Amino acid sequence: MSATSTSGSAAVGSTPEDVFRPSTTIDPGDMSEPSGSGVTQSLAFSSGNPRIEETRGIMILYRDDISESTSELPVERKPLVCVLAVPNHMTYADFCQFCGSFIQHILEMRIVRNDGMDDRYSILIRFDDQSSTDNFYKHFSGRRFSSLETDVCRVLFTVDVQYTGLIEHAQNSSASSTEQPYCPVCLERLDQDMSGILTTICNHSFHCSCISKWTDSSCPVCRYCQQQPEKSTCSICGTSDNLWICVICGFVGCGRYKEGHAIRHWKDTQHCYSLELETQRVWDYVGDNYVHRLIQSKTDGKLVELNIPCCHADDSCGGCGYREDSEISEALYNSKVEAIVNEYNDLLMTQLENQRIYFESLLLEVKEETEKEISEAIKKAENFRLQKMQAKLDKCLKEKKFLDDISENLLKNQEMWKAKILEIEEREKKALSLNAQKIQELEEQRSDVAN
Repeated sequence: MSATSTSGSAAVGSTPEDVFRPSTTIDPGDMSEPSGSGVTQSLAFSSGNPRIEETRGIMILYRDDISESTSELPVERKPLVCVLAVPNHMTYADFCQFCGSFIQHILEMRIVRNDGMDDRYSILIRFDDQSSTDNFYKHFSGRRFSSLETDVCRVLFTVDVQYTGLIEHAQNSSASSTEQPYCPVCLERLDQDMSGILTTICNHSFHCSCISKWTDSSCPVCRYCQQQPEKSTCSICGTSDNLWICVICGFVGCGRYKEGHAIRHWKDTQHCYSLELETQRVWDYVGDNYVHRLIQSKTDGKLVELNIPCCHADDSCGGCGYREDSEISEALYNSKVEAIVNEYNDLLMTQLENQRIYFESLLLEVKEETEKEISEAIKKAENFRLQKMQAKLDKCLKEKKFLDDISENLLKNQEMWKAKILEIEEREKKALSLNAQKIQELEEQRSDVAN
């Protein structure tokens, strides 16, 4: 595979399927930007599995500040755009869902990496016509990928895509180096007239409708994951040099020649065994020495014995117990491995027992503190309730005293009004008797006058 260009002159006579596919090698020094380079920018990109092969190139894009300042789209634009800086956690299916109804107008999408952006990738998209391209730019440029994120979709019109070369890192099979005419998911032919084609970052092509159902971030063919694992760092200071991991709880800390967070973790938790990530050797902080017997070989990854069988020039010295007989050596090796396994199991059981005692003491302390806090909370609640009830009682007593005073005043008023009523009744009786006497006298006078 070599390099090509998708400029106007190179695209003449080529099929639509060849727009993103390199064909001829181009020297990066011979490349030139189109006229009006003040409105364009060049970005280096690469694609492919880094363990097998990488395709490198340069894409020439219109600057985004030009369209913002003029509020007009570039005159010489093509139905080809680039979506820059897509977050790695956004899978192919997520981006296809993000495109929405425009997915039916997309002929081809290619995932590429940009130099210096390990946590993001870019997507080259080719549409079926210019109007769909313009509508896609107007609809998604500056729009957030999700309402929960701050990252926005940055869409730029693409002038040219130039491939500069191919770097092979490993021997590749002929099946994987040739172009696949069929979709690996549905086994149908990769036809742009039927459905858009998406080429992953490892250069495997699928139908957009097929890859949109793949929710994983890895490739369905080679399992290459676009979201690479993060590099281990110290849990405290964040350094990536001289790291040690606790074999008990998995805490990652730096060595004593850095900030010493690994040994500080041992002092805090009594986890005495720590594994050096670079050499895979185990250190015992209590014994202050290495306690491993087997280490991992850097060449083939197999477990090998740390100490060689014999350190003397004569193999038949007898001091190391080494013999040329392969069966005896194999038996000795197996017995050593079994002894090492037993020793490691004993050490692990001892350490686990110590950890059990340590964590049980922590649980006991937590239980005592919890009970103490509960008792204090109960006391506080009782005191608060008692104070509340006392306040209610004082209020009730105050109201009772007020009612007693009112009742006493009412009783006094009642006696006073009773006396007044009696006095009024006596006055009425006297008045009635006087009236009766006057009436009788008047009647007597009338009778005397009549006689």
